[in-house]
Amino acid sequence: MSAEALQENVNERTSREVAESARETEWNRPSFAKGLYLGRCDISLIHPHPSSTHAGDDDGEEFLARLTSLLAAMDGQLIERDSLIPDEYLRDLAELGVFGIKIPREFGGLGLSLTYYGRALMLLTSVHPSLGALVSAHQSIGVPEPVRMFGTPEQKQEYLPRCASGAISAFLLTEPDVGSDPARMNATATRNDDDGIYVLNGSKLWTTNGVIAELIVVMATVPPHSGGRGGISAFVVEADAPGITVTHRNAFMGLRGIENGVTRFENVRIPIANRLGKEGQGLKIALTTLNTGRLSIPANCAAAGKWSLKIAREWSGARVQWGRPIGRHEAVAQKISFIAATAFALESVFELSAALADSGQKDVRIEAALAKLWSSEMAYRIADELMQIRGGRGYESAASLKARGERAVPVEQQLRDLRINRIFEGSSEIMHLLIAREAVDAHLAAAGDLASSDADLLAKAKAAAGASSFYAGWLPHLLAGPGLSPRSYSDFGRLAGHVRYVERASRRLARHTFLGMARWQAKLEHRQVFLGRIVDIGAELFAMAATCSHAKHLEGQGRREAGELAEVFCRQSRLRIEQLFSDLWKNTDSADTRLAGSVLDGRHTWLEEGVLDQSEGTGPWIADHPEGSSGGENLHRKYR
Repeated sequence: MSAEALQENVNERTSREVAESARETEWNRPSFAKGLYLGRCDISLIHPHPSSTHAGDDDGEEFLARLTSLLAAMDGQLIERDSLIPDEYLRDLAELGVFGIKIPREFGGLGLSLTYYGRALMLLTSVHPSLGALVSAHQSIGVPEPVRMFGTPEQKQEYLPRCASGAISAFLLTEPDVGSDPARMNATATRNDDDGIYVLNGSKLWTTNGVIAELIVVMATVPPHSGGRGGISAFVVEADAPGITVTHRNAFMGLRGIENGVTRFENVRIPIANRLGKEGQGLKIALTTLNTGRLSIPANCAAAGKWSLKIAREWSGARVQWGRPIGRHEAVAQKISFIAATAFALESVFELSAALADSGQKDVRIEAALAKLWSSEMAYRIADELMQIRGGRGYESAASLKARGERAVPVEQQLRDLRINRIFEGSSEIMHLLIAREAVDAHLAAAGDLASSDADLLAKAKAAAGASSFYAGWLPHLLAGPGLSPRSYSDFGRLAGHVRYVERASRRLARHTFLGMARWQAKLEHRQVFLGRIVDIGAELFAMAATCSHAKHLEGQGRREAGELAEVFCRQSRLRIEQLFSDLWKNTDSADTRLAGSVLDGRHTWLEEGVLDQSEGTGPWIADHPEGSSGGENLHRKYR
């Protein structure tokens, strides 16, 4: 069956059903972040700050010391200039064990925790973000993680030692016309039981590491066959298998050393033994892998925050304006305060999320998603403020600064490099929808057919009775809590007031979510901006709680000044939260939707007159990728 035939009946409903079927719906372990959206701020889940009991972490500090020594000899500007990570850098990283940081020791890896893995990514990213992207694409979402989680004993023994020793891997899901809508997937893996194989055809876009990968995880649709219903499935594939061609190495605004390409498959024969899990489990495998895989981005963002703070502090003390260092002027001091407080919060969000994941006792699906969403947005704000502090020197490239005898500070590069984090592994818009689905899950379950646009009046009447029972027990809980008592959370000291605010705001958030559900019912899913604000409020509350917990943890270790950073961050965050609460009901959402419709209908094309669009005629918006031979050069290369 052709890809076109598989897509023939794909519409909004079927797309939603595909995504919903892959979503994990069980909550067998507690989740602090999920509780925030339900008005339940169980601070005991994150305070005292969880400590890692990971068996391999005894060697973590020693590994970081050796990694620091190795990276100190690497030149990030060389990578930036050549848009390439030198092969010798890759070999040195492999020899040190960087490609097996999280892989269990029994399979040749270092067996370190997510916490130490993230700290290693911070070091890598601070040399050049392409190094962090390389390692995280390989180890967070590439072959090692899905094989470790879903592979058979034979698959683990076959692939994990190779990955640990330096066989770089990639994760292939996105297609030229398929991003966050997997129901439209074109790549097919047709089962041939006579030969015991699948035959893979199709094309994948933005294959990070795909240009140099030895192993790849490919998501493809298995057409229905006599032995089963098929569905989206996951396969481990040798990157040099006959029929695989890297047709293009993509170039981007940032991450100029990234090995990202377009990969084409023409009648690639894959043994059935290479399938991960069952047929139809591919999307679930992908989403589950991403749950903790997303924590690589908060680690990279925390590194950017730390570096930005260092540059802001040093430059603002050295640059004198009107008789004083610019950092002593209030306009710049406010920016330095924001950078310092938010850099501390970025580190806190990563450290808490990683520690929760390492403990294995909490469900961190929402924590990881919130950490990715919030960190990517805030790190970019920091970079923008740093550029403003640096002025023209921030806009000037490091190479140009160096050429005229000044310190080569790559601020403009950081701004370019960080921008992708708001798109990588789920854009901010998609993350809003993903988290919102979990945030309103209890409401949807209680509402039943009330939240269904397809239900008839009788079904909605029955659902209303069931919903009334749920809300009768739940709503009174939202009216009062420990956040109203001035003595609550006293062990947080000066930060206790902020923790009480988190508790009160959590209940307030749940009430507003209920009001949205009552007002729009089945149409709530289309109120994406409203839901986005709900998610953003929860993200800020999570960041506040993480920052308070981390500050108390550091104070216990003698770092008493951490409380000052947490105090200021919480004050800044509370202002953002209050604005978001106000924007829930006082906004231009309806007017924006109407205007966007008018624009799309072509009513305002007159406004586009008076400029030239030199992109016209250069190609279609989305390139056609027909099946069959590409006829071009294979750009895949080996580094070892």
